[in-house]
Amino acid sequence: MKGAFSDNERVYAQHLQNKLYPDHTYSVVSGGEPLAIPDLSWQQLRDFHATHYHPSNARFFTYGDLPLEQHLKQIQEQALSRFQRSEPNTAVPNQPHWSSPREEHVTCSPDAMAPDPAKQNTMCMSYLLGDITDTFEAFTLSLLSSLMISGPNSPFYKALLEPNIGTDFSSVVGYDGSTKEASFSIGLQGMAEEDIERVKSIIGQTVDGIIADGFEDERIEALLHKLEIQMKHQSTSFGLSLASYIASCWNHDGDPVQLLKISEDVARFRQALKDNPRFLQDKVQHYFKDNTHRLTLTMSPDDAYLDKQARTEEDKLQLKIQALSDSDKQDIYQKGLELLTAQSQTQDASCLPALKVSDIEPTIALTPVELGTAGGVPVQYCEQPTNGMVYFRAMCSLNTLPEDLRPYVPLFCSVITRLGCGSLDYRQQSQQMELKTGGMSVSTQVIPDSSELDVYEQGILLSSSCLERNLPDMFHLWSDTFNSPRFDDEERFRSLVMMSAQELANGISYSGHMYAMSRAARNLTPAGHLQEVFGGMDQVKFMKRMAETQDLSLALRTLQRIKRHLLNPENMRCALNATPQMMTGAAGQLEDFMINIAANKKLRKDVRPNITERPLNPLETPGSGPSRKLISEPHFKPCQMKTFFQLPFPINFVSECIRTVPFTHQDYASLCLLARMMTAKFLHGEIREKGGAYGGGARMGGGGLFTFYSYRDPNSMQTLSAFRKGVDWAREGQFTQQDIDEAKLSVFSAVDSPVAPSDKGMGRFLSGVTDELKQGHRERLFAVTDRSLVDVAARYLGIGQRTCGVAILGPDNDAIKKDPSWIIK
Repeated sequence: MKGAFSDNERVYAQHLQNKLYPDHTYSVVSGGEPLAIPDLSWQQLRDFHATHYHPSNARFFTYGDLPLEQHLKQIQEQALSRFQRSEPNTAVPNQPHWSSPREEHVTCSPDAMAPDPAKQNTMCMSYLLGDITDTFEAFTLSLLSSLMISGPNSPFYKALLEPNIGTDFSSVVGYDGSTKEASFSIGLQGMAEEDIERVKSIIGQTVDGIIADGFEDERIEALLHKLEIQMKHQSTSFGLSLASYIASCWNHDGDPVQLLKISEDVARFRQALKDNPRFLQDKVQHYFKDNTHRLTLTMSPDDAYLDKQARTEEDKLQLKIQALSDSDKQDIYQKGLELLTAQSQTQDASCLPALKVSDIEPTIALTPVELGTAGGVPVQYCEQPTNGMVYFRAMCSLNTLPEDLRPYVPLFCSVITRLGCGSLDYRQQSQQMELKTGGMSVSTQVIPDSSELDVYEQGILLSSSCLERNLPDMFHLWSDTFNSPRFDDEERFRSLVMMSAQELANGISYSGHMYAMSRAARNLTPAGHLQEVFGGMDQVKFMKRMAETQDLSLALRTLQRIKRHLLNPENMRCALNATPQMMTGAAGQLEDFMINIAANKKLRKDVRPNITERPLNPLETPGSGPSRKLISEPHFKPCQMKTFFQLPFPINFVSECIRTVPFTHQDYASLCLLARMMTAKFLHGEIREKGGAYGGGARMGGGGLFTFYSYRDPNSMQTLSAFRKGVDWAREGQFTQQDIDEAKLSVFSAVDSPVAPSDKGMGRFLSGVTDELKQGHRERLFAVTDRSLVDVAARYLGIGQRTCGVAILGPDNDAIKKDPSWIIK
């Protein structure tokens, strides 16, 4: 749990829940308060497990088209029949309602990456709401929460974010239905201590304003349109999402079936508004204005926070050690040795149900696509059962963009659909996007070539979706974004910069292993270097500098320059996924869109001299038709580098990357399987079970990098040693045929994971990986043997055979400071 509480957002959220529900289950840390865990006895843990981790305390959920009877038979035979029914008494009582509001204060560690070091306070008001088993009331409060906080047209966004009092909403914000009685929270993070009273006042005034004025009909319609989109959009995790959606209500004995009748709730909601135009205002009066069960929680940084925690922990451990007799210490030592022996033993997995490699289909199902053009721009058409939705993507090349503008591209992507366009200011733009689309987004793309390590494509990807009836409106919004984006509101831009910088800073403690992996890869391939610029620690530091800049007018002018290079039909290709019945109409709308943005088309010179063309149609020869223009860096020299970022966390994020081979190389499949097998059969035991990290392993990336990593790890150098031991384990062939087969099943589960209709054909569109290339990779996976695994481990991963990069994010480290081979940031 130390890893979880290395994140200030998590610290705040935990305190908020504990203090809002102080009288029962929710007043304690479900995963264990780190300083309380040493007080837990083995017998207490064992008893808790026996009571709670029992079929009598379980809910069984199935989803799919397999016969239910067989599932029920297995549940009965393999679970229920082997246990005696018990009454675990896990019902959660209601929290006694307070007669008056309360205020609390907590501290946290300072954030070295905060956009403004002088503004690191968080303040939030949290309200206790109703029981989540009242499904319609919960549905109504969830919608009400969205109306109050979501998007630039919401009252709290206008009142709290636009004045730039803080960097973003507090980490806990909006409706939370995960507890038996729901809550609503609103506040700010990244604010000055002297603004706390001001924010309290603004929250109260905003609640009063909502009660007086209500919500615009158009905003309510936009929210219900969003619900319609969510019900029509098909995702591959639909069943899992359903399970997650019903879990809380069902666990507290609510009706899970009633919870799924969303259309009924929408109809009832509309009728309630019709019967009482002040329906939502009355809810705000009841749950917010008149609610005395309200907690105001503030949090401020304390420079000595981590030291105090460490001293408290050390004092507690010393007291426990002093209470031990010599025989107690010997007993503990002996048990430690027994545990280490048990952790090192191979577990018998024969009792588990398992597929066989022979059960895997030898060939993939083909995804038919058609290639065409619209306004001279290449288009990929993919007909799919999209349930009345149309999905549009456009890939725009960065090849003409001057090198010094590259760090600004992620910021450009973040704000280009949020500043306003055409005749619409940013609020009107947001409203139209919610009314007419399922979202419009822009993201950076660095796509390694499938056959050469030092070749890659760079660009931005435009993505949006809509109901078929709204297709003209969606393309009109994109036309205005291309033709007349608004770069004239510096205050709005400042708000977005602060929010983006805060989001990146907060993300380090959640995704530190991703930052470590990105940094370790930085000097191994050209694509790895650009990925670090766009999404690594380089980008975090760049955005921190941007947030500290007083005059952002130069940055806005820079984004205008970027727009001329990127939103250019000359360097663009598009993709449409829609139903067969809609495709002709969608193609016509795309053609009109291209006509509308034709004025932006301009032939510009590529910045890099070496361009490699890959035909969009693999049957054509290069140069004879539309192609992807990739950057080639034939003189790139990979170099080894070890980088350490000292951060105020009590845990580490560790990564080591090794340059190997690209996707189409014969050895790529063996390295994929080796990474999966090494993770399951060696690294998991060494890094998580013995080392105490939250997670760790190895993966083989499409860019030809074999990457080791650990997540929320108490160790650093020990983990790097575990990576090297993993290589030795593989080189010595310390694995069985069953280990190889399990790795193949695991890899194929990812290779054959379902693809949603919206995403069919996207691998080919983005990276040029056709069904034929996928089939070749599949055949090479089937052909991997124990000898090929030992061979690739020796040839690519052995000391002296590899070019590698290492990165660690973590606390002060004496061993690294004494080693001159490390670069310390």
